[in-house]
Amino acid sequence: MKLQKLKLYGFNNLTKSLSFCIYDICYANTNDSRNSYIAYIDEQYNAIRLTKILKETCSIIGANVLNIFHQDYEPQGASVTILVCEEPINIEKINVLNNKIVSSSVLAHLDKSHICVHTYPESHPQSGICTFRADIEVSTCGIISPLNALNYLIHQLESDIVTIEYRVRGFTRDIDGVKHFIDHKINSIQNFMSNDIKSMYDMVDVNVYQENIFHTRMLLREFHLNNYLFNIDLKDLKKEERSNIVNLLWREMREIYYGRNISMIDSI
Repeated sequence: MKLQKLKLYGFNNLTKSLSFCIYDICYANTNDSRNSYIAYIDEQYNAIRLTKILKETCSIIGANVLNIFHQDYEPQGASVTILVCEEPINIEKINVLNNKIVSSSVLAHLDKSHICVHTYPESHPQSGICTFRADIEVSTCGIISPLNALNYLIHQLESDIVTIEYRVRGFTRDIDGVKHFIDHKINSIQNFMSNDIKSMYDMVDVNVYQENIFHTRMLLREFHLNNYLFNIDLKDLKKEERSNIVNLLWREMREIYYGRNISMIDSI
């Protein structure tokens, strides 16, 4: 049976994609503690909670939900994908199956409009460092902008390092047939960040303006060791142990931030 197509009105063909890599770092000094941390993170960012975050993201950017799929994985990790559109939905064409919204008009040509998240909890086999990564992408067609959800998503997944990419692809035409390769002003992702977020992070931009590609890397400014210890009391650590853990944590953060491996000598 051929699927019925969803009629589009005044469609804007620009594709705007906002992608995050969000990292949370901690230190756990035993195998049991590392396994407990991964289990804790896995529960904190399970598919049900992530679905709520992404549905709120849809509301913030003004997108309409066509389809929701979410999945938890064994031994850890989760994924959520939401297919969205800009235009209002005919509720008579929507069915609900297993608590998921399923449209009878799911369209292949609308698959550029979606919001998805994947999580990756993991730990270092020897050092005690645990790193949680979440990848998020908000990709839309039309006038709705994923940048409107920028601050919300950063706050929802409070993290030590964030790398963000924003790209506008394709072109759309005005009524005179003139191509437009972007429909809004931007020279940095930071233009759309709230002041409180800017004050929390050190940031650097790598932008390719002529290609409408924008990249921002963020590293949390304040560092308090107690915030990075899992199942460890700070007062139980000797001064030398504290110093060693701080070096391990900062090395991990810098490697992620700069995207390269750093020797232990360079990290001190």
